[in-house]
Amino acid sequence: MSILGILIIVLVILIGFIVGLFLFLKPIAAIEIQKNFYATINWRIEPISMPKELRNTKIMGLCLLGIVFMAFVYFTKKLF
Repeated sequence: MSILGILIIVLVILIGFIVGLFLFLKPIAAIEIQKNFYATINWRIEPISMPKELRNTKIMGLCLLGIVFMAFVYFTKKLF
């Protein structure tokens, strides 16, 4: 695998880790970013149940962290 390919994989894993941590640690901020994005394209979204939305956002962050960890392990074993 080329150096560029390795750098791209490392970058994707790093971005996934950062986004996963953000979703888990700052779910309210993540929801607000999503609401602001949809407002810019002329849509209004509101969670029906904020406690459920916070829980689901945290779970999504943990799932993303798990996927990123599995990708890291896979590519580490493949490279070495």
